[in-house]
Amino acid sequence: MTGRLAEPLATTLGKRAAGPLAKMGLETVDDLLRHYPRRYGDPGRLTDMDRLQLGEHVTVMARVARATVRPMRSRGGALLQAVVTDGRHELGLTFFAKRAGALRPHEDKLRPGRSGLFTGVVSEYRGTRQLTHPDYILVGVDADDDEEAMVEASRPIPLYPATAAVPTWRIQRAVRTVLDPLTEDDVDDPVPDEVRARLGLPTRLDALRAVHVPDAAEHWQRGRRRLRFEEAFVLQAALAQRRARTAAEEATARPPRPAGLLDDFDAALPFALTDGQRRVGEQVAAELSEARPMQRLLQGEVGSGKTVVALRAMLQVVDAGGQAALLAPTEVLAAQHARTLRGMLGPLAEGGLLGGAAHGTRVALLTGSLGAGARKEALLQAASGEAGIVVGTHALLGDQVQFADLGLVVVDEQHRFGVEQRDALRAKGRVAPHLLVMTATPIPRTVAMTVFGDLETSTLTELPAGRAGITSHVVPAANPRWNERVWEKVREEVDAGRRAYVVCPRIHPDDDVDVPGSTGRGAQGSAEFDDVPEFLELADGEAGDRAPLRAVLEVADMLRSMPRLAGVEIGVLHGQLPPADKDAAMARFAAGEASVLVSTTVIEVGVDVPEATVMVVFDADRFGISQLHQLRGRIGRGGHPGLCLLVSTAQPGTPAAARVEALAATTDGFELATLDLELRSEGDVLGAAQSGRSSSLRLLRVVKDADLIAEARAEATQVVEADPALGDHATLRDAIAAQLDAEQEEFLERA
Repeated sequence: MTGRLAEPLATTLGKRAAGPLAKMGLETVDDLLRHYPRRYGDPGRLTDMDRLQLGEHVTVMARVARATVRPMRSRGGALLQAVVTDGRHELGLTFFAKRAGALRPHEDKLRPGRSGLFTGVVSEYRGTRQLTHPDYILVGVDADDDEEAMVEASRPIPLYPATAAVPTWRIQRAVRTVLDPLTEDDVDDPVPDEVRARLGLPTRLDALRAVHVPDAAEHWQRGRRRLRFEEAFVLQAALAQRRARTAAEEATARPPRPAGLLDDFDAALPFALTDGQRRVGEQVAAELSEARPMQRLLQGEVGSGKTVVALRAMLQVVDAGGQAALLAPTEVLAAQHARTLRGMLGPLAEGGLLGGAAHGTRVALLTGSLGAGARKEALLQAASGEAGIVVGTHALLGDQVQFADLGLVVVDEQHRFGVEQRDALRAKGRVAPHLLVMTATPIPRTVAMTVFGDLETSTLTELPAGRAGITSHVVPAANPRWNERVWEKVREEVDAGRRAYVVCPRIHPDDDVDVPGSTGRGAQGSAEFDDVPEFLELADGEAGDRAPLRAVLEVADMLRSMPRLAGVEIGVLHGQLPPADKDAAMARFAAGEASVLVSTTVIEVGVDVPEATVMVVFDADRFGISQLHQLRGRIGRGGHPGLCLLVSTAQPGTPAAARVEALAATTDGFELATLDLELRSEGDVLGAAQSGRSSSLRLLRVVKDADLIAEARAEATQVVEADPALGDHATLRDAIAAQLDAEQEEFLERA
């Protein structure tokens, strides 16, 4: 970005005015113009002041009822007391000064009947709510002349995300200072002229004027739609370029081979594939048979059988002389995958060993914690081709890891990885390997179109036969009888030979660090990233006086001392354990030696213990919907029904309570994913890589803007097909580079 938009605000506004804005992350003219109003005030509509909370920093629109200046009796100086109203309720305004004359300008402006915006912290004095020394601006008064005052008084009032140091109208004045002098030549537009003409869109400058200085509601609505389209268009153009680059790559065709590993595996399967597994399997098999790289996203409900689909694809590649790599986000999950694949393959995974199938292969496991000997053996099996399937964590990306002929990369839980990590593994193939991305987080169509737009999408919706389903209930933490019943039910399941998970959001009871991924308002949790729930948060208005989050070690001790669970072995699992201890804990739980496992969210994905039928989630209201759905998917995976008990401290009617109630009401992951998306900001969905950057998506809402995204995708695809390198669309090319530089590009893969 160059020219007027790149100018520092310190130059345009002066250092004194620019300093507080810089603390908000607004450093250039473009930053400020992308700081869009969060809503618009109607000069004729007043704020309901009955809803104001003590200690809250507010901006209210109200009408002046009265204002008087008087000397203070108890101490020297003067006091101005004004009262503003919404027509039913009143709010005091208090100003102090050393002499009455200093308050006369306020008194002169605050005349009864005038309306304005007043900002400050709500306090209380003698039972009356008030703002002390509030900042304010009066409609139709704070203008240069009467004509301007009349115009300003009739316009919608933009209300910006603001701070105590920078109220909304100061932001508005700063915006006007930089916006008013701009011309069309100053504002490059990434949406090409022909696209704007075809869709009847205003220029970017006209859109900016419409959202920041609207004459009427329809103006800012039209401007916002144009800017939302721009965000979608730039993103879709980037995705279209990725699709075009992939389509131009060459890959080795890996067609099915009769009487090979895949046929033997299918013949030995103890269950029938679902219709969805067969349909997706046929899609994948056809794409693997082509000489261009497959790029497919496989999504499905928890437990829908994605692993079987992926394994069949890997066996087809091995039959064709290639190798497959499975990339997992954690060591627990990587080890689980290796055990699962070996178990499903049986003798087919013992190639070259006594008792193994004559044309079998090997499954190697490569993680960062392997000992020197095991690591050397795994590296040798991968490099020699002895291991047709190599499972691992980020350790697979290391320079020492080589493959004889890498033909397929499978990425599990793709939202844990970025594009660069995915491509680093694909680069280990002699030619571009095929790619299968899996996610158990159901993704609404518009999210898939926006976030995974460079991949074809397959969806599994059926559950394999024999799954008995899961029931969920919210358990109020303050209800002793209900909590007692929780542990009665756990004991009943244990006595019947089944298992129970108990999930806690942190490891140690004395942790008091801010949780990564939280809103940063002091939520307590483990300092270790792997154990932090991805969406563990306190949403706005939920902070309050909350009890400390429950911790694994504290809860494990509590359960061991509980008479109702006497004689029950209590296991512990969390990310700070050494890898060998993690594996041992999972093995003891799977074998039934420890019937109850108290864990952090390291069990969130992939862990498969069919005998696990109960899950107790402490502080369930502090997790996001998608993560709770993932956790719940760890139970009910065998022939017995699952029971998920969500222990919640949330007050009825709060957003936190709505989350857990929504989860208890349905097991439809797509419905929950859509609701989760509506409850969270787009920044969460598209990934933290953009946070704090001027290139972040500010206005696009991938659920509400589905039609607009589809329109932008069609237009962007058309532009890129005609001009793949965007040589004739320099502004669009620059916008993509600014939004998706090497570090930013990974946000495309977040969901």
